[in-house]
Amino acid sequence: MDSFFFLFSSLAILSGFMVIRAKNPVHSVLFLIFVFCNVAGLLILLGLDFFAMVFLVVYVGAIAVLFLFVVMMLNIKLVEINENLLRYLPIGGLIGIIFLLEIFLILDSDLIPFSSNYPFYIQWPALITHASNIQSVGVLIYTYFCYYFIVASLILLVAMIGAIVLTMHKNVAVKKQEVFEQNTREFTKTVQKLQVYRNRIYCFNLN
Repeated sequence: MDSFFFLFSSLAILSGFMVIRAKNPVHSVLFLIFVFCNVAGLLILLGLDFFAMVFLVVYVGAIAVLFLFVVMMLNIKLVEINENLLRYLPIGGLIGIIFLLEIFLILDSDLIPFSSNYPFYIQWPALITHASNIQSVGVLIYTYFCYYFIVASLILLVAMIGAIVLTMHKNVAVKKQEVFEQNTREFTKTVQKLQVYRNRIYCFNLN
C-alpha cells in the first residue's frame, strides 16, 4: 500500500508540474487528466471508492474534456504563452510558496508519512457496520439531506429547461411538417388529376 501511495502521489506531483510547464495547451490538459487519475487512485487507497468514481466521472469525463475542446478551438499561439509565462512567473512563484507554507503549517508532524512515528489508523466504521461508502452516502442523501437533494434536482431541471428554451428560435421561413393535418386529410380532396388540353391545364378531383 505504501508503494502505491508514493507512486500515485509522485506521479500526481510530477503531472501537476508538467501542467504549468508544458508549452502546448493540449499537453497541459492531458497532464491535468493524468493528475485527476492519480488523485482517484489515492482516494481508492484511502477506501473512498465512491468518491474516486465520482472524481473520474466529473473531472475527467466532463470538465477536463471541456477544457480540451475549448483549448483546441481557441488555437492559442505558443509565442503568447511564453510571453505570459515570463510575465506572471514571479506572482505564480510567490503564490506557490505561500500555499506550501500553509500546507506545512496546517499539517501536524505525525501525519507526514516520512515521520518515524507512523500513525496507525483504526477504521471504526468498518468495526461498527459493514456498509459500503455508496450505501452510507445514499442513506445520508435520501434521509437527512433529502430536502437539499430535491432542491438541487429542481435547480438542475430549471437550468435544463432554460437552456432548451434559450436555444429554441422559431423561424417562420423554415417549412415544418404538420403530421396531424396530413393524417386527417381526405384522399379525394388532396390528390388531384391534372390534364393538359390545348395548352391549358384542367384539374379534376378523384372521387
